[in-house]
Amino acid sequence: MTTDLRFGFSSYSFWPKLASGEMTLLDVIAWVADSEGEHLELAVLGDDPDSPIPNIESDPAYVREVREAAAAAGVVLSTMAIGADLSSSDAEEHAAQVARVRRYVDLADAMGIRQMRHDVVAHAGREGDDTPLFEQALPAIVSAGKEIARYAATKGITTSLENHGFFVQSSDRIRRIVHAVDEPNFRTTLDVGNFVCVDEDPAVAVPQNLPYAMVVHLKDFYIRPADADPGEGWFRSRGGKHLRGAVVGNGDIDLRAIARAIAESDYAGFVSLEFEGWEDSLLGCSRGLANAKRLLENA
Repeated sequence: MTTDLRFGFSSYSFWPKLASGEMTLLDVIAWVADSEGEHLELAVLGDDPDSPIPNIESDPAYVREVREAAAAAGVVLSTMAIGADLSSSDAEEHAAQVARVRRYVDLADAMGIRQMRHDVVAHAGREGDDTPLFEQALPAIVSAGKEIARYAATKGITTSLENHGFFVQSSDRIRRIVHAVDEPNFRTTLDVGNFVCVDEDPAVAVPQNLPYAMVVHLKDFYIRPADADPGEGWFRSRGGKHLRGAVVGNGDIDLRAIARAIAESDYAGFVSLEFEGWEDSLLGCSRGLANAKRLLENA
């Protein structure tokens, strides 16, 4: 395993405990510090001032408290991930969305975070062939991505988009946007599991997108055929397959092939575990991290 990989977690992995109040974000930071992980990625879920994840409406005192707690615990705040929709062709809406994301660049900078993922479209599914809609939205996405990346560059921050949300989830659309934005600090948050949501084989898609990765998300899914009847708790891929989150290494994604691709690539940087399974969050994170390290050590 390359020593240039730094393992940690997305705060989204702990969301059930954060949402219920069983843990605070400071508790999560302390848990990460006691684990084998080195860093924590902050997945912002909206602009709610009462959210446990710092956002642009949070009390500045709370933002400072989180930053100071992470520093004291030796946990790097590695990445900030936010939702956004930059696809509008309406000039006023486009400017408002860009301005909002720029505020998050400022927030990341204030927290000492040097990487940020921003979405480029809302997560709504679209029926049928959405290629014409993608072509229509692409100029606005590229324009906004370029403006945000250039602003972030002035603060030493790398920006990215993730392969999720169906509309820009496929590996070729991600690469197309990265190439079109054409800024050295605009890359991709590479989630190895999300490709199955649009029925791509991650063992093929991940190596294609690794050269553009800002951060790698390790994730696993149980996958069942479209004509299966697995019951409640599953969601469907674009092609109709049944999907459910799994502990990394326990699901059906070929993580051995993905680990080999990472080991054979030039990728060096943060690896974030994103756990979405039914098991307890702490169990899913601890076992997933152990499995991830073993997979990469043996790649």
